[in-house]
Amino acid sequence: MCVCNVLKHEVTFIVVPNDCIDALVCLGWKSFPLFPGLKLPWTSELQCLRRWEAGLCSPSRDFHRQLATEVTATSRHYVDRLFDPDPQNVLQGVIDMKNAVIGNNKQKANLIVLGAVPRLLYLLQQSSSSLELRTECAVVLGSLAMGTENNIKSLVDCHIIPALLQGLLCSDLIFIEACLRCLRTIFISPVTPVQLLYTDPTVIPHIMSLLSRSQHTQEYITQIFAHCCKTPEHQMVLFNHGAIQNIAPLLISPSYKVRMQALKCFSVLAYENAQVSMTLVNVLVDGEQLSQVFARMMQRDKPIEMQLTAAKCLTYMCRAGAIRTDDNCIILKTLPCLVRMCSKERLLEERVEGAETLAFLMEPDIELQRIASVTDHLVSMLADYFKYPSSVSAITDIKRLDHDLKHAHELRQAAFKLYASLGSNDEDIRKKITETENMMDRIVSGLSESSIKVRLAAVRCLHSLSRSVQQLRTSFHDHAVWKPLMKLLQNAPDEVLVMASSTLCNLLLEFSPSKEPILESGVIELLCSLTQSDSPALRVNGIWALMNMAFQADQKVKVEIVRALGTEQLFRLLSDPDTNVLMKTLGLLRNLLSTRPHIDQIMSSHGKQIMQAVTLILEGEHSIEVKEQTLCILANIADGNTAKELIMTNDDMLQKIKYYMGHSNVKLQLAATFCISNLIWNEEDGSQERQDKLREMGFVDILHKLTQASDPSLCDRAKTAMQQYLA
Repeated sequence: MCVCNVLKHEVTFIVVPNDCIDALVCLGWKSFPLFPGLKLPWTSELQCLRRWEAGLCSPSRDFHRQLATEVTATSRHYVDRLFDPDPQNVLQGVIDMKNAVIGNNKQKANLIVLGAVPRLLYLLQQSSSSLELRTECAVVLGSLAMGTENNIKSLVDCHIIPALLQGLLCSDLIFIEACLRCLRTIFISPVTPVQLLYTDPTVIPHIMSLLSRSQHTQEYITQIFAHCCKTPEHQMVLFNHGAIQNIAPLLISPSYKVRMQALKCFSVLAYENAQVSMTLVNVLVDGEQLSQVFARMMQRDKPIEMQLTAAKCLTYMCRAGAIRTDDNCIILKTLPCLVRMCSKERLLEERVEGAETLAFLMEPDIELQRIASVTDHLVSMLADYFKYPSSVSAITDIKRLDHDLKHAHELRQAAFKLYASLGSNDEDIRKKITETENMMDRIVSGLSESSIKVRLAAVRCLHSLSRSVQQLRTSFHDHAVWKPLMKLLQNAPDEVLVMASSTLCNLLLEFSPSKEPILESGVIELLCSLTQSDSPALRVNGIWALMNMAFQADQKVKVEIVRALGTEQLFRLLSDPDTNVLMKTLGLLRNLLSTRPHIDQIMSSHGKQIMQAVTLILEGEHSIEVKEQTLCILANIADGNTAKELIMTNDDMLQKIKYYMGHSNVKLQLAATFCISNLIWNEEDGSQERQDKLREMGFVDILHKLTQASDPSLCDRAKTAMQQYLA
């Protein structure tokens, strides 16, 4: 009988006769708890261990009852034969085990529980074992791996991966193929930590050297690489060990499986990787450029899987800058191929992958968006994604129908993504999208779907459409999209909050009819809370929305913003390390300090702190854009009736303005000159005294010099200021 021995969080297996178990327990083996046939996850085993040691359960009662129901005598017999002293009997036992587990998940689980895996790994690694036995052990382990995810976890916990990788050092091809086949089965499982492939730096180069051994090694290795390349670091490890040079010739292999896995390998290598993509574009395969090989694989007579994966390869190379967006292989091959994948004749997963890849391809390029929008009625074709499956009779395969019903939300997600990409730039395309059958209702419904991915895609689509002034004034207002959007902002993950708050920024623009009802809903407190987020993107969006809200707002709204945000938080944002946050905060302050009554009121309450913040920014190491925005705030302050005295009584600030009037950057000169122009304007009380003081400080000489400036705007602004002295 094989039982599990738990000690210091390690698992080993020992074999004892069945009739000895109770005797061992009676002898006080509490430090070596026995779990005969217990079919539980490892965490549950530890819980049972603690219960037993606490005297809360009896192994002979609880464990044996489960053993009787879960483990058959036949399963024990298979494991017992692995310990036969006769090697030939062991070999035959492994072969019989192999035949017994084929298609039998229950048998696989029982053998794992009974401790077959450690013994099989021991036999596989022993140099004294025959090659035939070691190969059969690898085959059985591979079969066990084809069971449930729990089986995979158990195999990984028994350190099967290092054992199989060690087996690849053997020279026997059949044994190598068996090890690779088992590794392939394990690594394609989502529960396997792919990092295990990269732990030993000698593993990848050795596996790469096995590519030339046979078509089987080529198929298994490329499939392993395709599934284990998850990060930029993984891409570079494979790239640096010659993945491109070694895998490229496999694209013309006589074996379809090899060609397909090599193609998948290139798609994961090229994804968002400029170095790999720039290398791929220069690779020749049998005298033909790799991009042309991919283009040939997209022909209609090729399998759909091949067409789609080749299109992904070219898409990723294009997005990485290795292929121009106006290249024929993109416009005439890749884009039409991906549009074909969106057809209702394709399987659900093909339609999903086709739409998402197409969305990624054209996301930054307006010309590709325009071409796609008029290709095969794509905009209306995507409307079918929301009706799938349209009827039970459309799918005769019950399993396929059940699968598609469970995954129909993926179609909606893909459609929203593609609509978002299509409408990100062109006004006519946005209009076409919103006029598509029930489109706005579908977006509103998508915002409240149970799937977080669908909600994210729906709000991304809404954000894309919200860039249209026309849609903000019509469709968005007619469907009151601000209501579900506000609800979404109440409780959502950060990635959804970022996109939803970006959309809200657009709905709060001055010309949006949604602005007033949003203001009345109490959005200010919500936006102020976003400015305190740890996420820079959320802080930017929170302050950006407040900036839009403050634009040409009445005094009541501005006062409420300052009250809700608080002066401490406002000035904390003015020292934010993220430049985007700082710029939007300056934009908010500039909008708050507009129209003279508002300027005077805010400066009377917070003038000292605002002037301190302005001083710190002008003295600090900030970009030209930041300092220009700060000088524009000063120009607004200078336009106030009483607020301007905060500048006139601050000689240090006047010297700073003088410095920026003589700066080498025209934008800064223009903003500083605008500030002086407001201070000396003739029609305002006290203008003569201000003009006299600034003349004494040398500002007139600088203005006279600027009237000769080469920049026309700066020249005109200086002349306007000089006229105040001449009037």
